[in-house]
Amino acid sequence: MRALYHFWLCPFSRKVRIVLAEKGLDFDLRFEKFWERREDFLRLNPAGQVPVYIGEDGTPLAESSAICEFLDEAYPDRPLVGFDAATRAEARRLVGWFDLKFHSEVTRNLVDEKVLRRFMRMGEPSSDAIRAGRQNITTHLKYIAYLTDRRMWLAGGDFSLADIAAAAHLSCIDYLGEVPWDDHAGAKDWYARVKSRPSFQALLTDRIPGLARPKHYGDLDF
Repeated sequence: MRALYHFWLCPFSRKVRIVLAEKGLDFDLRFEKFWERREDFLRLNPAGQVPVYIGEDGTPLAESSAICEFLDEAYPDRPLVGFDAATRAEARRLVGWFDLKFHSEVTRNLVDEKVLRRFMRMGEPSSDAIRAGRQNITTHLKYIAYLTDRRMWLAGGDFSLADIAAAAHLSCIDYLGEVPWDDHAGAKDWYARVKSRPSFQALLTDRIPGLARPKHYGDLDF
């Protein structure tokens, strides 16, 4: 049986969850306190990070983009990276944009400060980091609106790994109620379309102990 070691508000774990659902693959979801660095978990991924995917044959795979690319090659009926070289390049560029730039400018400043610090008992969150995350997200929401004003989806005419990566990060921020959707109609419309996909539904039912989610989080119509 396939399995995925994850953390609730890890966008990289969520990215793999969506891809697995898009592919129609059944899997066990295993919550991992990765900061505890369990020996058994480190044997699966010496880097000690989630996600870690366990294939049907028991082989572990780590690093979200490597896992997603593997799944797209192993189960090619519904390609998620793109149907031609140019689209694949654009999809991969945007995955890098959200997994690197968005993560460092927004996710790390909001999710890591407001959630991971508490779980890891690292003290109070940095107000400067939170302020920076709230300021930086505006640029990214404008960029999403810019792209979707010119294309059906972020990388082109088809839903792709670019949309999955972006939505995975934003879903974590949205759980905290930190996305100013009302000020960014273009991005909100795109996210509503992503939320409506069957592959996204499991994320909308997530509930984190001790951390209330906003009422609109699971609402397909906001």
